[in-house]
Amino acid sequence: MNFQNTLAFAKQLDEQDELKQFRELFYFPIINGKEVIYFTGNSLGLQPKTTQDYVVDELEDWATFGVEGHFHARKPWMPYHEIFPRQLSKIIGCKENEVVVMNSLTVNLHLLMVTFYKPTKHRYKIICEAKAFPSDQYALESQVKYHGFAPEDAIIEVKPGEGEHSIRQEDIIAAIKQSNNQTALVLFGGVNYYTGQLFDMKSITEAAHSVGAYAGFDLAHAAGNVELHMHDWDVDFACWCSYKYLNSGPGGVGGVYIHERHASNTELPRFAGWWGYTKETRFKMDKGFEAIPTAEGWQLSNAPVLSMAAHKASLDIFDEAGIDKLHTKRRLLSGYLHYILNDLNSRQKEKLIEIITPADDNARGCQVSMLMLKEGKKIFDELTRQGVIADWREPNVIRVAPVPLYNSFEDIYRFGEIISSILK
Repeated sequence: MNFQNTLAFAKQLDEQDELKQFRELFYFPIINGKEVIYFTGNSLGLQPKTTQDYVVDELEDWATFGVEGHFHARKPWMPYHEIFPRQLSKIIGCKENEVVVMNSLTVNLHLLMVTFYKPTKHRYKIICEAKAFPSDQYALESQVKYHGFAPEDAIIEVKPGEGEHSIRQEDIIAAIKQSNNQTALVLFGGVNYYTGQLFDMKSITEAAHSVGAYAGFDLAHAAGNVELHMHDWDVDFACWCSYKYLNSGPGGVGGVYIHERHASNTELPRFAGWWGYTKETRFKMDKGFEAIPTAEGWQLSNAPVLSMAAHKASLDIFDEAGIDKLHTKRRLLSGYLHYILNDLNSRQKEKLIEIITPADDNARGCQVSMLMLKEGKKIFDELTRQGVIADWREPNVIRVAPVPLYNSFEDIYRFGEIISSILK
C-alpha cells in the first residue's frame, strides 16, 4: 500500500477498517483529562469493558453457591478450564487436545522443561536467542545448574551480527547444526521482547529435530499478536502469558501447548498434580499418578476461576473479531507505523531514531522498537507527558505496539505528529 503521512489518509484507513468498532469495547486510560494513545499492548493489554461482568458473575456465584459453585455456577468451576481450548486453538494454531490454560508463564516453562529438557553427559546444550526476556534466561540458567551443568557451557546464545539488531535465520540454523548431537533443546521467544523480531519458528523446529533435539517457544509476545501454526510446524511445546496481547489482566493466567504426540504419552516425565490426573478416577484420591492423555495432564491445581473469567472476556472478543482479520489489520498498522517513522526521519537534519524491528512484514508483529540516538529518556518522558503510553527499555529503546483490537491508524498519525514536535 502507498501510505501517506496525513490525517485525512489515516482517517480514510480507519473508515475502511472492518474492525474499527472493537475499539469501543475497551477502557482507555485518561491523562490530563484526555484519552491516551495506548501503545503498550505488548506489555499489558487494555481492559475489555465486559471483564467486570465476567468476574462479577463468578463472585456472585461464589456468594450464592459456596463450594457448590464447582457444579452449579453458571460456568461450573470444576471443568472451568475446559472452556478455553476451542478458542485458544485458533490463536495458537493447534488442536484442542494440545492446549491448556494454567499457572503463569515461567511456572509453565519450568514444568515443560522437566519434560523436554532431559540432559545427558553428552547431549545437554540449550540453544536460545541472545537478549531473551530475563525470566527465560533465569529459567534456563537454573535448569542447567539443577542438572549439574555450567550455564556458560550449556547455554548457547545466538547473537545478531556485528552492527546489526536482528538475528539472522542462517545463524540460528548454523548454531543448531554446529552443536549437533550435543543439543538437547532449542528454545526461542516467538517474538523477541526487545527488538520485536519475529522468528521463523517452523525452520527452527525443523533444524532442532534434524539433530535430535526438542523445539520449544516462549510465545509471550507472539500469542494474540502474530500468526501461529504450532501443530503444523511440528513444534514440541510452547507457553505464554495472557496479559499482553490477550488482554486478560495483570498477572493473568498462562497457557501451554504440547504437541499431541507428547501429550498423549502418559509415561513422559513431569511434575504431577491432582488436576492432571485422569478425570474419571481423580476423586478416588488413590496413590500413583495417572496422567490425562492430553495437554491437561500437565496441570497441577484446580482452576483459578477469577483470573480465568477475565481471560474468557478477552477471548470472546477475539472470537467475535476473527483471528485472520486481526492479522490483516496488524500488518497494516505496523507497516503504517514504520512508514511514519521513516518519513519523520527523512525530515530531520540528523537521524535521531533507528528502527531496530525488521522492516519485513514476515519478520515482525505489532511491536516496533525505536533505538533513540540522542536524549532517548527525555523524549520518552515527554511522550508520556503528552499522553502517549509507550514502553522504555534500557539503555535507549522505546517500544511501541499498536494492536488491531483497539488501536487506530489515526493513533499512529497523531503519535508521529507528537514525536515530530518533540524532536524539533
